[in-house]
Amino acid sequence: MSLEIKVLTLFPEMVQKVLETSITGRAAKQGLVNYSVTDIRDYAVNKHRTVDDYPYGGGAGMIMMAPPIVDAVEDQRESLDAPILLMSPQGEKLDEELVLELLQHSETAGELILICGHYKGIDQRVVDILKPREISIGDFVLTGGELPALVIVDAIVRRIPGVLGDSDSAESDSFTESLQGKLECTWYTRPPEYRGHEVPEVLISGHHAKIDKWRDEESKERTQARRPDLLDSEDGKSQPK
Repeated sequence: MSLEIKVLTLFPEMVQKVLETSITGRAAKQGLVNYSVTDIRDYAVNKHRTVDDYPYGGGAGMIMMAPPIVDAVEDQRESLDAPILLMSPQGEKLDEELVLELLQHSETAGELILICGHYKGIDQRVVDILKPREISIGDFVLTGGELPALVIVDAIVRRIPGVLGDSDSAESDSFTESLQGKLECTWYTRPPEYRGHEVPEVLISGHHAKIDKWRDEESKERTQARRPDLLDSEDGKSQPK
């Protein structure tokens, strides 16, 4: 049974094209996932397909109206247990642990729904009624939720068993459990020498134990140099309370 991923947006053509491309597209062709992209304007409150209005109390910008979003979700949702995600810079920050949690929840329900906001924001009653999980991909603001939604879909889909050609590939990525949350080591491929830069000798030695040790040390060094906070948090986990 394939996972149903449903994206609600004002710009369906922007989302659909990406989902049909690369790994996400291949996953759909393999029957491991199915996408549906819904235009929120199809649930507009009038013939002019209006989905936004001025905020009560005044202020700059436009606010997405509650009825089109709520109606769209309720019409598209098949499982009451399906996780509903709202793209929001105020939401909990996405990381690999959250990706796996969302995947597990979605697979259990068989369905995942993502709401892409736009304009200044959305009517708070969307949150009050639907109780979506608000997700952020970082401490910055974009013009809409389409790009964050695509980031989340990509992160989730690539962790579905069978999507990647090599099942070990995703398990050895940065932040994964196999790396204990650290960054990946450096990687090389042919040619062995390029513009005076040579591949480390150990990698072409054929000695797998030494290669594994080198990669582990490289991972630690890279993490220390680029994301020492990851090592600090790992040390903190191991300290007795």
